[in-house]
Amino acid sequence: METSAGTSLAVGSYSGYSLHTQSPEDSINLILSQPGISSSRVTRLSPTAVWAIPDPGTELPSRERPLQLLLEGHGSTIGPLRGELLWSDPRRLDAPLGIQLVGVTREQGQRILGLLDMAARQGCAQPAVSPLPIEESLVEPERIRSILKSVCVMQHKGTLRQLGRSLRVSLEYFDVEHSLLHWRREEPGVEWGTAPYDIEVVGYNSAYRMRVPALELKGDRMVTPIPRRLWQVRHRWHRRVQAPAGLRARFHHPLWSELGTLEREVLDLSFSGMCLRGTPEDLLFPGLLLQRVEVRDARDGEPILLRGEVRYVSDKDGPRAYGLQLSPCTPMDEARWVALVSQALSPTTRGGEQLLEPLWELLVDSGYFNLAGKTTEHFEELRTSFLDLGQRAARLPRLFCQSVWPSERGVEATLSSVRPYRHGWLVHQLAKRPGKPEAPQVPGQILRDIHVRTLEHAQADPDFRWLVAYVESTVPLMERVHLGYARAHAGGGEALSMPVRLMDVRCDEESGLPADGLDIGPARVEEKSLLAGQIFLTRPTCYVDALDFSRDRLELREVTETWRAAGLERERHILVARRDGVPQAAIVLELGPPGVNLFRLLDAARLFPLAPEGRQAYVALLDAARRWYAQHGRTAFVFVREDEDDSYAAAARLHDEPGAKPCLWLLSARMLPEFLEYVSEATVGRLTPASRTA
Repeated sequence: METSAGTSLAVGSYSGYSLHTQSPEDSINLILSQPGISSSRVTRLSPTAVWAIPDPGTELPSRERPLQLLLEGHGSTIGPLRGELLWSDPRRLDAPLGIQLVGVTREQGQRILGLLDMAARQGCAQPAVSPLPIEESLVEPERIRSILKSVCVMQHKGTLRQLGRSLRVSLEYFDVEHSLLHWRREEPGVEWGTAPYDIEVVGYNSAYRMRVPALELKGDRMVTPIPRRLWQVRHRWHRRVQAPAGLRARFHHPLWSELGTLEREVLDLSFSGMCLRGTPEDLLFPGLLLQRVEVRDARDGEPILLRGEVRYVSDKDGPRAYGLQLSPCTPMDEARWVALVSQALSPTTRGGEQLLEPLWELLVDSGYFNLAGKTTEHFEELRTSFLDLGQRAARLPRLFCQSVWPSERGVEATLSSVRPYRHGWLVHQLAKRPGKPEAPQVPGQILRDIHVRTLEHAQADPDFRWLVAYVESTVPLMERVHLGYARAHAGGGEALSMPVRLMDVRCDEESGLPADGLDIGPARVEEKSLLAGQIFLTRPTCYVDALDFSRDRLELREVTETWRAAGLERERHILVARRDGVPQAAIVLELGPPGVNLFRLLDAARLFPLAPEGRQAYVALLDAARRWYAQHGRTAFVFVREDEDDSYAAAARLHDEPGAKPCLWLLSARMLPEFLEYVSEATVGRLTPASRTA
């Protein structure tokens, strides 16, 4: 028997099924035998709790004594059951009555779940925790063509749906010139049925529905026009994919230990969950908490320990399946879970920790080191730190991601991300080898795959709110994919593309100019408040949040503690220039481990005026910054200039690359699923008229 305490540990706040019925014959009723016989319509039910709306005039039971109750519905009676009053409100006539069930036996639980299965099949019961999908109507012709082009090139599968039946199809090719879609039937011998057709195709993380007539039918082929409207449905925050072969999960039922160890096949998985194949006899239901789920990676057999909550139960498409929301038990489990899921989501890519030497060779061969006028020799001093951090990155998935695309030539491409801020992930170090690998590829696949793996990694972080990058606007891919998208969505504060200058500052090249009566020192409490207020007034809200310039996060204290716990340095220091005690300007200095970013973007400085004549203190502040970075073992740092003022650049001995036009790029986490859809569309290349992809 389960105690009430044990029951509360076994279920979440919203467990079981919500019941919705207009007919008394289809309802499930709660019968209480004290203080008198009363009946109430059940609105939510699981083997651990029942919620009901009491009939008018019903006397509410006492909280002080246990309850005896029955459940009636669909011609059957379950009970007697024991319970304890969980919630009631005598002030409201329509207030629900909540009862926590105590000591429910396995047989009683099985009957309750059988009753709920029947209600679910009739459409009267829905999982209490299931989120509704997001649906959006798309009517812009160019967007519709872009989506269907991506579906065609990526060879995503589709389903043709009619009343009571479905048929698997694929978009075989896209006739651009005549705006026609050529479909192939994937089930030979099955009739197409009667037009018009409802067809659902799958994109990166969304399903797209359309209704189209048939212009031509010939055997297994069908031609339709491009639809005038698509309905987009995004089902999950995290994309799910088919699980690796042989992956299995083991767990114990938290309510009925007599069921023993349950071992089930993993059907699909994402960073935040997975789906298991099961049977009704498993007695799992929405809201049930599984305190220890062992997932065995088929590659090495080592278990990954996770905590899970059952989110849905379904058998509409065949055998019973359970959806679990998961969280790793330990940091080591998290690192191994992220590695497993990343590989399943992007099977053509790898984590960089096993290919560090080939990765360094890629950076040399791709010309990455020649950006901004640098040479390979310039980066040799960072090589050891780069290789060391690459090894550690795989064990710190909350801080790092290093993605590579390997081939017979070595590493074809790489993209990395790092979390230098509380809620912001910096995406950086994109490089691609010239030419093409021998194996044929879908157009744009390499760049698309490493973008997806790297950006989805940030999405797995529960604290993630912003993507941050410094994007070179003169590179066509960056302009088309990143900056074009940011500009199109900048109006709502969810994206930003802001021109900046990334200027090299050598620590041994001070200006040699006098401080001119300025007193420079660490910022005082009131000066930090003044600085935060000035940034709030002069910068977009997304900038303030993404780069931790709010008053409560200005000093990066929480970020510094997280990095130090991992044995790594990360800090922010603020210097203020004063004249006669009045603050004139501030320089914000950031420090990160050498080798994280080879262009030293974690060793970055920013200047902010605090008075009308504050810019006159910039040269002196940059000299003070040189001394601070030198004390921390740096030979150089990056000055992120966010204005168009060149007046102090020569005096401060700042180095800039002529022709470079970098931009600070920010994107809200809320926009990431849509942006990844856009990346999939924007990197497939061009379709020629009637070009075939089959």
